[in-house]
Amino acid sequence: MNIDDINLAYKIRHALDEQLDHLPASTVDRLAAARAAAMARKKPDAARFGFGWRALGAFLSGPAVSRLAIAVPLLALVIGMGGVYQHEQQQQLAALADIDAAVLADELPLTAYLDPGFNAYLESQQRQQ
Repeated sequence: MNIDDINLAYKIRHALDEQLDHLPASTVDRLAAARAAAMARKKPDAARFGFGWRALGAFLSGPAVSRLAIAVPLLALVIGMGGVYQHEQQQQLAALADIDAAVLADELPLTAYLDPGFNAYLESQQRQQ
């Protein structure tokens, strides 16, 4: 409820309270019976949350929710992209390590040394080191 609704409810309650003394007894009895029936149907109050939960609920209402709705997926996207980048880097390093180990162990076939692409690869690796 906003403040206008609350003010209207207070004005209506005040107007009804002023006229309460002038109501006929049958109307007062019917109103009392209706109130008792409404109270009997009323659901029990939900468990009250602690102060921290209320503060969190107030924070998550309104514009804060829209900010979180944008920030959380973006943060997840950035973390995911970083994870993919790291995974690809690890895969490249593992492939290079396998090739280097094979070269050092002389397990490569002779045709690998004759391949011009392999020689270019070895030269580029030597320049990077």
